Amino acid sequence: MGKHAVIQMGGSHRRCRLSGQRTENFYTKVYELVRRVPPGFVTTYGAIAAELGTRASARMVGYALHAAVGSDVPAHRVVNRFGALTGKHHFGHPDLMKQLLLEEGVTFNPDDTVKMEQHFYDFNQRSTRLSQRIQHPKTSRRPSHNYAKQKRK
Repeated sequence: MGKHAVIQMGGSHRRCRLSGQRTENFYTKVYELVRRVPPGFVTTYGAIAAELGTRASARMVGYALHAAVGSDVPAHRVVNRFGALTGKHHFGHPDLMKQLLLEEGVTFNPDDTVKMEQHFYDFNQRSTRLSQRIQHPKTSRRPSHNYAKQKRK
């Protein structure tokens, strides 16, 4: 029988099958990508999974970030596809994640979601992203939740 990990998520416990080195490598790759997100920007669990070529592994990205709490990984820059701070309960205080983002210049909608059209970091557009946004704000790529809607059509 293989190795398993028990992960607590939202009051429930999930048992996940791990393959040792593969899981460690996945987590390391997640951390490397999160470190590339500059201050003032956020990305999503799904965008990280897609960049790693494992689009269906957004939940595993969340597990990796949960394991990184208290490290140098800027996990506060990862939100869900709607811009909600779904990982905020892992930061010790419910307002800490939002406070860290505010200090970096991230702005929020009235419903406390991140303004994704202004702050979403697209790994595929990393080198010219800022200059394109300033010159052509309506042509910038939308958050990942819009990609899913386009794919269904």
